[in-house]
Amino acid sequence: MEAQELQQRHAAGEKDFRGVHLRRARLREADLSGAILAGADLRKADLRGIDLHGADLRESSLSWAALPGADLTGADLRGATLVGADLSEALLTEADLGGAVLAGTDLHGADLQRANLQGADLTAADLAGADLRGADLRGAVLPDGIFYEETVS
Repeated sequence: MEAQELQQRHAAGEKDFRGVHLRRARLREADLSGAILAGADLRKADLRGIDLHGADLRESSLSWAALPGADLTGADLRGATLVGADLSEALLTEADLGGAVLAGTDLHGADLQRANLQGADLTAADLAGADLRGADLRGAVLPDGIFYEETVS
């Protein structure tokens, strides 16, 4: 499936795109809110400013994807792989990133308020200026290799 077809089908009301292969796709500022993209391959995709609030991205591959300024509010990213992804200034409020692999991810300036990061791997992630108020970091591996045991308040 091509990126344009996905956008057209989503705009027509279709939501289920499980396992879609869109490696290197260009979906800048697309509205895919509420889409089901579980298991999708979005590696190296250009998703700058995309609207994925409430989307299901469980077990998806977003390694090296460009998502600066993306809206992932309330998105389900459990078990997703985001190695080296650019999530700078992204909205991840109340997103579920439990068990996600965020190693080397750029999260500077990201809004992670009340996000679930239980068991997430944040090794070498850039969290400068990220808002982690109320985020659940239990069992997460933080950039300096320390396991976090309590919830940030």
